[in-house]
Amino acid sequence: MTASARPARPPFTVKGWHVGAAVTAFFALVIGVDAGFLVLAYRSHPGQVAARPYETGLIYNAELERLRAQDALGWRAGAAARAGGLDVLLQDRSGRPLTGLRVSATLQRPATEQGRTELSLNEGEAGQYAVDRTLSGTWDARIVAVDGAGQRFIAERRLTWP
Repeated sequence: MTASARPARPPFTVKGWHVGAAVTAFFALVIGVDAGFLVLAYRSHPGQVAARPYETGLIYNAELERLRAQDALGWRAGAAARAGGLDVLLQDRSGRPLTGLRVSATLQRPATEQGRTELSLNEGEAGQYAVDRTLSGTWDARIVAVDGAGQRFIAERRLTWP
């Protein structure tokens, strides 16, 4: 007697449960990676941008109000760095020079507070205020102009000296 030959194994065919398992595994992997990213994000950033958010918000609102009042004032400023100092031109809304103002400038390096300098500018020609000072490099200038009635104008510029 001859041994019966084993039937040949049929080729692999994709069945419904294979597709279901693959889709489930794919979404399980995506959900697992997303959950890992969420955990890392919550551990690395507490969600608080400022140490005192309420007070920071009040300061921001006061700054917005100051900018609105300054816009209503209509003053404009131009600042220029020259080899021997700082020049500032102040004009009203119509372009006329503003005279008789107390003008000061605070210069600070962009990356550090070292070398912070307070300057008082003197009026030369009408609306032109200047100070002689030897400076070099890049500075952030905060220029404050106050008139006799106490109205304040603040302009901030980044200036570069040779």
